[in-house]
Amino acid sequence: MNAVFGVLFHFIGGFASGSFYVPYKKIKGWSWESMWILGGLFSWIIVPPIAAWLTIPDFVNIIRLASYSTLSYTFIFGLLWGIGGLTYGLGVRYLGVSLGSSIILGLSMVFGSLMPSIYYFFNETAGKHGIDYFFTTQSGICILIGLLICVIGVCLCGQAGISKEKDLTSLSTETKSDYNFGLGIVVAIISGVLSACFNFGIESGKPLADVANELWKTNHPNHGEFLYQNNVTYIIILWGGFTTNFIWCVYLLFKNNTFSDYTKADAPKGKNLLLCALAGTTWYLQFFFYGMGESRLGNGASSWILHMAFIILISNAWGVVLKEWKGVNKKTYRSIIAGIVTIIISICVVGFARTLEN
Repeated sequence: MNAVFGVLFHFIGGFASGSFYVPYKKIKGWSWESMWILGGLFSWIIVPPIAAWLTIPDFVNIIRLASYSTLSYTFIFGLLWGIGGLTYGLGVRYLGVSLGSSIILGLSMVFGSLMPSIYYFFNETAGKHGIDYFFTTQSGICILIGLLICVIGVCLCGQAGISKEKDLTSLSTETKSDYNFGLGIVVAIISGVLSACFNFGIESGKPLADVANELWKTNHPNHGEFLYQNNVTYIIILWGGFTTNFIWCVYLLFKNNTFSDYTKADAPKGKNLLLCALAGTTWYLQFFFYGMGESRLGNGASSWILHMAFIILISNAWGVVLKEWKGVNKKTYRSIIAGIVTIIISICVVGFARTLEN
């Protein structure tokens, strides 16, 4: 039953992540940096402490009593992940929701699965696998095969992007205005690699979650693991993410002189603000439910890959709904479908590796 609920929680989190950018696409009269920084205030600063307060009443003391190394490493990985999150928004802008998310999240799945194991190879920890695990065990080798299949799927999605660029003459003016495959693919690769640092941040901040878990289990004996234990860790990671995004967005606001967006007479200020709040809150919910799923399945390759898989599925469903592939030829459409299916197959292979481990 734990596995069933774990998958369900990851699906809800994946749905939130795959859907969060949709409200941004409805904002009128504001530049990207104007809306991104406001949405980020909800994602990184406002909502996480509220979620922690509602679920972990003593979260402030847990942070205050944590070691400097735990807080600093968690924050640093949050900074790196913040760059990945920042470029995620740009990647989706230049490639579209479906293509951008497929490439970025496929790469994030690969690196998010492998990066923690590198750390644990040099810092052995009970219950954690080092990088040698992927070369010396059946389940580890199976995971590597799954990740290789994922890379093939990402390449197929990239091929679809190249074909789409050739088909631009048949696409709508709105789609052509932002689409830029060359710039988008570079941004997507950077985002995919650095976005995986969130998973490493969770690992680095595990002592915070462990304290929250033990406090809850003391007050609720025989009730299993605490569903919301990671909510305290997220606060530190997201401080790092906010720092990166805040600096970049403020730079763009000055550089492009877009502070005036907030005072434009023809911009629907109230509606835009509400959409930013909705996008930011929806974005945070992905990790709220990821933490719930992780508490049931563990923060190994299975949890991270499930999370990525559902985001890819939902984001591509939105791509169809938003008609991002309307007007492309059949070969291009078959290529993106083949890429998505290949990524899903890779997820199944990695999921099968969990059964080999058991």
